[in-house]
Amino acid sequence: MRIDAHQHFWNFDPVRDSWIDDSMKVIQRDFSPEDLLPELRSKRIDGCIAVQADQSPQETQYLLGLSHQHPYIKKVVGWVDLSAPDIESQLERYQAEKNLAGFRKILQALPPSAMEEEAFLQGISLLSKYHFTYDILIFPKHLPAALEFVKKFPNQAFIIDHLAKPAIKSGEFEHWSKGIKELSEIPNLYCKVSGMVTEADWKKWKKEDFIPYLDHITDCFGTERLVYGSDWPVCLVAASYAQVFDLAWEYFQPFSEDEKAAIFGDNACEFYGINA
Repeated sequence: MRIDAHQHFWNFDPVRDSWIDDSMKVIQRDFSPEDLLPELRSKRIDGCIAVQADQSPQETQYLLGLSHQHPYIKKVVGWVDLSAPDIESQLERYQAEKNLAGFRKILQALPPSAMEEEAFLQGISLLSKYHFTYDILIFPKHLPAALEFVKKFPNQAFIIDHLAKPAIKSGEFEHWSKGIKELSEIPNLYCKVSGMVTEADWKKWKKEDFIPYLDHITDCFGTERLVYGSDWPVCLVAASYAQVFDLAWEYFQPFSEDEKAAIFGDNACEFYGINA
């Protein structure tokens, strides 16, 4: 089964979605499952994982509702206030929702010290009990803190979104590569091959720009812990759906059929609990 393990849906709200500024006008509109389906079909992708873009319980319910209406939305990565005093009772209730794979917090907007807050750590400590995954959305400056964070939870299924957003446009590599290497030594941590084009020069990127970063994550994580995702529709500020898919697909062409099947579907199914 081929899976796009990272994409979003939203009904655009200029206040709520203020992060979509005028430099991103192309995505200042609604994006629905009907918009995505032709893109999936064009690349023979069987299903996708809808990831939260707004930090609210309403967003989680919205995505879950879509997943019930559209069977190709295989799982949802939602949002919950992991620091809430009643977090365990919330997780217990959410456990009944079979399409909910796990959660994400927009850590990239916070200082690295946010990963040290006691209430947040308490919430993370409960996720594995209820079989929920956790997506880590950070920038390279967060990598040292992220390493200490994931070390605390050896039984938690973690995945790094968007390669931890390396500064591809400027070509910065050393700091990011060191941090990623250290993180990759944590066996319960996966990495998404996603979000690259938006970290490159939106207008002038070329596929060679991404090769050092792809080489490094492949060396670090191996093909058994890499997961492909498009980051649609955010990717549209820099590339079409097809261009994003083709960047990854062409890079991994020399790999074996089993390795490609792992990166483009099997690993996502294993990590997020997707049944064929």
